[in-house]
Amino acid sequence: MKVLLILWAAVYPFIFCVAQPKYEFRAAWIATVDNIDWPSKGNYNSDSQKAEYKKLLDMHVQNGMNAVIVQIRPATDAFYPSPYEPWSQWLTGKQGRPPVPYYDPLQFMIEEAHKRGLEFHAWCNPYRAELQIGKSSISPTHITKVHPEWFVAYGGKRYFDPGNKEAQEFVVHVIRDIVSRYDVDALHFDDYFYPYRIAGQQFPDDKTYALYGSGMDRGDWRRSNVDSIIVKLHRGIRQENPHCKFGISPFGVWRNKDRDSLGSDTKAGQTNYDDLYADILLWLKEGYIDYVAPQLYWEHGHRAAPYEVLVDWWSRHSYGKHCYIGLGIYKAGSNARWRDRNIIPLQIRDARSYNTIQGQVYFSSKSFLKNPNGWNDSLQQHYYKYPALIPPMPWIDSIAPKPPVINAFSSEGKGTEQQVNISATYIDTDKRLRQFALYVFSSLENTGISGKAPLQVIPSTTDSADCVLALSLLPQPLSSGNELYIGITAVDINNVESELSILQKLQRPNEKAEWEIVK
Repeated sequence: MKVLLILWAAVYPFIFCVAQPKYEFRAAWIATVDNIDWPSKGNYNSDSQKAEYKKLLDMHVQNGMNAVIVQIRPATDAFYPSPYEPWSQWLTGKQGRPPVPYYDPLQFMIEEAHKRGLEFHAWCNPYRAELQIGKSSISPTHITKVHPEWFVAYGGKRYFDPGNKEAQEFVVHVIRDIVSRYDVDALHFDDYFYPYRIAGQQFPDDKTYALYGSGMDRGDWRRSNVDSIIVKLHRGIRQENPHCKFGISPFGVWRNKDRDSLGSDTKAGQTNYDDLYADILLWLKEGYIDYVAPQLYWEHGHRAAPYEVLVDWWSRHSYGKHCYIGLGIYKAGSNARWRDRNIIPLQIRDARSYNTIQGQVYFSSKSFLKNPNGWNDSLQQHYYKYPALIPPMPWIDSIAPKPPVINAFSSEGKGTEQQVNISATYIDTDKRLRQFALYVFSSLENTGISGKAPLQVIPSTTDSADCVLALSLLPQPLSSGNELYIGITAVDINNVESELSILQKLQRPNEKAEWEIVK
């Protein structure tokens, strides 16, 4: 695979002066249910949808994100041509109606994300089937019509009964189909397993409990149902697509300490374990999931669920898997605390203080459109000013790809227009390439990259691209010296980085002279 890289250093003039993480997951959720984020309500034209989606991605790239989590199955429907489920009403206005002009939104969304160097996590809701009973658009081919016995009504919505074994198998088939046909980087579930409790109402699963409960405590039985589908999904994803990750974004409190000594020092009214019947810690311990993204949508000092308590608790309970903290930018301006522009920066700094927390995820995309509290500016100018590689998962892949080979290196232009053109070849035929990472060094004695963040990350989805490095805008501590070394690595689709290839030495006699390539 021959690749001609575009390497811009101009936007990173002080990169070596600022401490930054080499690895960090930085993502935003793009919710499609009820047209929360995309496509906008009433936008059923395919070309307009595409333009709107690309604009969203460009905003996230500008803000420094390296991943998006896009909802492709909001209510047992599909944002792609599915053999199991009808087209989503939030895509075309009527469930079962294909897009016009026809396109495959999922394929399009993945390709556009990868072009921009963004991982694509396919977000599916496991059990929600009808958002508003009697008001939602439901196709005659929808599974609630085909197998009504699999479903229960609760709180004005319709859900799969998680205790129904056939329903479980159906969901597993749907997910297997996605990860086998599409180049998704991860399969992502949110917090809705058993639904949140509604005062005065009982979840109507008496029938399946009588059939399958076998004398178990109902809470234990419900948890076993959720455990069962998580195990089946884990196995199915690995079998269909071994490099595809599996992540869960749970409610922020696993369990309160007054119910379990292992729980957090919180007073949450509902919890994953006791109310949603999702034993997240078990799944992490057993390796059924690869990452957890707890939704910590509370501020520091919150009376029931303080952010500082929960970020510390999750940092100690990820059991070697990745933990990305979910941050609620949608709450901007909702009360006095959330009118404070420092709240999100403080939460980022707190999360970064733990080496067992590997990143942040933001809910949701539309909140960024108005630059709430100036947080877009904070990310662009400070917290995400410099790129970070997505942290690799060694239990999925720990074998490094081969380093790239440099084909050509030349300089052109003068003064502020001086630039270097670089051509490189990725030579590893056994591992798929994700991107290249560019590094700049002031000497050959200091070219270690184990803890060093790259100057630039260059996505690679095609065989060739132009390559330019603007030398006049190199980091100030380097450009004031008289020699410079440029290095590059290859990063595969599992985010494993190769060894460094040193491209070339550049030198200039004095600060006013042009940089020269040393042969």
